[in-house]
Amino acid sequence: MNAIVALCHFCELHGPRTLFCTEVLHAPLPQGDGNEDSPGQGEQAEEEEGGIQMSSRMRAHSPAEGASVESSSPGPKKSDMCEGCRSLAAGHPGYISHDKETSIKYVSHQHPSHPQLFSIVRQACVRSLSCEVCPGREGPIFFGDEQHGFVFSHTFFIKDSLARGFQRWYSIITIMMDRIYLINSWPFLLGKVRGIIDELQGKALKVFEAEQFGCPQRAQRMNTAFTPFLHQRNGNAARSLTSLTSDDNLWACLHTSFAWLLKACGSRLTEKLLEGAPTEDTLVQMEKLADLEEESESWDNSEAEEEEKAPVLPEGTEGRELTQGPAESSSLSGCGSWQPRKLPVFKSLRHMRQVLGAPSFRMLAWHVLMGNQVIWKSGDVDLVQSAFEVLRTMLPVGCVRIIPYSSQYEEAYRCNFLGLSPHVQIPPHVLSSEFAVIVEVHAAARSTLHPVGCEDDQSLSKYEFVVTSGSPVAADRVGPTILNKIEAALTNQNLSVDVVDQCLVCLKEEWMNKVKVLFKFTKVDSRPKEDTQKLLSILGASEEDNVKLLKFWMTGLSKTYKSHLMSTVRSPTASESRN
Repeated sequence: MNAIVALCHFCELHGPRTLFCTEVLHAPLPQGDGNEDSPGQGEQAEEEEGGIQMSSRMRAHSPAEGASVESSSPGPKKSDMCEGCRSLAAGHPGYISHDKETSIKYVSHQHPSHPQLFSIVRQACVRSLSCEVCPGREGPIFFGDEQHGFVFSHTFFIKDSLARGFQRWYSIITIMMDRIYLINSWPFLLGKVRGIIDELQGKALKVFEAEQFGCPQRAQRMNTAFTPFLHQRNGNAARSLTSLTSDDNLWACLHTSFAWLLKACGSRLTEKLLEGAPTEDTLVQMEKLADLEEESESWDNSEAEEEEKAPVLPEGTEGRELTQGPAESSSLSGCGSWQPRKLPVFKSLRHMRQVLGAPSFRMLAWHVLMGNQVIWKSGDVDLVQSAFEVLRTMLPVGCVRIIPYSSQYEEAYRCNFLGLSPHVQIPPHVLSSEFAVIVEVHAAARSTLHPVGCEDDQSLSKYEFVVTSGSPVAADRVGPTILNKIEAALTNQNLSVDVVDQCLVCLKEEWMNKVKVLFKFTKVDSRPKEDTQKLLSILGASEEDNVKLLKFWMTGLSKTYKSHLMSTVRSPTASESRN
């Protein structure tokens, strides 16, 4: 994350000061810092945890004799700083952490080395401790602009027995040029920064209580109440934060906390570039999610009304339907959204093709693409669900209607994927129908049933798969074009499983575009049949199987797309443009 985290302090003598800041370096450190990347020469490793190596920055050369370290620094001069507004000692090299995963460096010092960054941090420090303060002076606030960056600031007090009011004012600021990212990170930053502040305040409170117990300051100040105010200001009352917390490793701990904060905040949010309009699968998934939310709300409301009214259901069919409503809806509401409970039995379409055999798989895939009902009969529920999870990848999301497992046969209009118990009787008209395919899973008589070269199928070695249909697909049948391309990808061993999955996504999107053209041509524009045949030939889908596939896939179009086309056609501007 391109940001800077800094700890600031309001000094009573010098005003707002930056005590400690951590910045991100994506490029190698500039020349002049020496060979800092080589251990033993430019840096000494101290700690390594979570992939980030913490080191102490060591300069390759010391300043020339007679020249001060502050002369080349954009920070304030040594004469303008006191113990309270100084963190690291003069000549301290600072801290640096290496993120081995991303090759990013997190560098901490009292001030940024770049003059422009120093100016940005300085202005943010002044604003966070002067004008940009929330009510009560303690708490988070957001401010900034495009030129000087946007700032998340959290002000707080640290107990000090020698300070006026027995406390000193500090702030932790996060500066970033991306306003949207910083606002979206507000809850995360608030929680983590609040944790750092609580730790600092806890340490300071222990020191304050110990000092007050040994030498109470309130009575002593009452005795010197008439001492001139200027004389008090010239005293050495300002103390460093390490003294207030009694922690000599404070700055190293703050560097670790700030570096982790930058890394964690940068990795928790990622940007995704969406090219073009969302796909039909995305639209259908969004619509199904909205329907499920509405359905759950309606059931909650109906249950609440039933509890209030407590009606008496009549005996008979209507009463039974009402009691079965929630169960049936729950079985159908999971259509297209359920996930296998265990590790998948069928790992991919290629794996299923190897297990079933090429002819049986082709017949099964043909029925899947045509929208016919696919019935799996098995006592292994996980096997059935894994098979459906693999087969559904060949169809658009809107065309998938699954009942994962049922104790009775369900009609084809309710689902095109149906899992059944082995003891369920299938109606005779379904067994002889050309619009259904049945996969029966039996116990294998021997363990060598699958072709040689099959993937790790030890869990399937105890099963035998029998694929039957009232209309078996002939071996010489051309079939739909997409099926032939899918089989070509599956048989190509040079293509990995991930590549085959991407090929399948591209093929589905290609044919869904043809479905959209056909839908607009036939349903919206109401063109004659002769023109439709010409369109199909232009689309390369004039064969019978391709036409059936397009008509079935048309049912998977999203409601958003259909309503958009209808509203476009009905608008006056659209009719005028067509005329």
